[in-house]
Amino acid sequence: MKRFAAVLCAVALVAADTVWAADLVGNVPIGDPNQIAGIDPSSGARIKDITTVQGVRENQLIGYGLVIGLQGTGDSMRNSPFTGQALESMLDRLGINVSGAALRARNVAGVTVTANLPAFAGRGGEIDVNVASIGDATSLKGGTLLMTPLSAGDGEVYAVAQGPVAVSGLSVGGQAETVTQGVPTVGRIPNGAIVEREVPGSMEDLGELVLVLNNPDFKTAAMMADAVNAYTSRQFGRSLAVERDLRSVAVRRPAGITSARFMAAIGQLRVAPDTPARVVVDQRTGTVVIGSNVQISQVALTHGNLTVRVTEMPQVSQPEPFSDGQTVVTPLTQVDATEEDGHLAIIGGTDLKTLVHGLNQIGLKPSDIIAILQAIKTSGALQGELVVQ
Repeated sequence: MKRFAAVLCAVALVAADTVWAADLVGNVPIGDPNQIAGIDPSSGARIKDITTVQGVRENQLIGYGLVIGLQGTGDSMRNSPFTGQALESMLDRLGINVSGAALRARNVAGVTVTANLPAFAGRGGEIDVNVASIGDATSLKGGTLLMTPLSAGDGEVYAVAQGPVAVSGLSVGGQAETVTQGVPTVGRIPNGAIVEREVPGSMEDLGELVLVLNNPDFKTAAMMADAVNAYTSRQFGRSLAVERDLRSVAVRRPAGITSARFMAAIGQLRVAPDTPARVVVDQRTGTVVIGSNVQISQVALTHGNLTVRVTEMPQVSQPEPFSDGQTVVTPLTQVDATEEDGHLAIIGGTDLKTLVHGLNQIGLKPSDIIAILQAIKTSGALQGELVVQ
């Protein structure tokens, strides 16, 4: 009997070890990915910060609802008939028959409710919603959104929103003057919607993980694949990443680890993104942004401003006393043209610091720098892309 009990105990221990081992499937320790791959953890940016996983995205939701409780700042039923129809339909569902009645309430506003449903959002989770008036309401301040179904592009309802609307703007006015700050017809409800339906799919359904670069570049994609392969070769014994193009890198998930844990590991790997040689100028604000890889071939340039001033000084011509002459106004125009002295300067360099130092030596305003950069690009000396906004 004792031997039989010992056998049962041994079987129980083996079963417990089996269950414990099964629980560890997909929980392979990831350690420090940069240390395993031999990457300096202080160099470059993390892969999770410069990429997104293809297929893991938010879904947009939209719905139409009513905001009630406004202090006379809602829609006028005459100019916004859809608000009256929605109010009548809502009251009818609540068992109140108002068909044929003239609704003149000014404390109700028709609004559109929008939200973004995060990837893998579970049923019962809460998400933020934005509320915006579509009628002639002047303010949503103090209002409460009634239960509003939010549907996606497929027509299915994924969340339901309801709650008090938080409005940051205000509008105060009298008979002669109105003061408006911000936008009082737009509000927000933090955690105002409850998820009622989950989007089908999970990380485990993805056959391979495709990392999409936020700023596509061939060199960055190749370096990212090399960093992932350096980690997987030492951790799992083989290379699992390959760059597809300048935008995406495909990574196969190894056995014995979940997709979420694997993404947590390779997301910590550091890569130094390569930036394109690009100059962005905004002529409206005078903003000039020059990338670190922009180079200018050595050129000589001069820049001077020509100022033309036209002054009108009309004069009155009076006739002699007791004469038959008439008083006339004679025009007198004075034109002055002034051109500032411009000295010839040589700029050019192999890095951003040298280029900026050369431009600063000339002492130019932002508008002048924009004009010079456009002229340098036309001459073919700007080794990069010039983007004018």
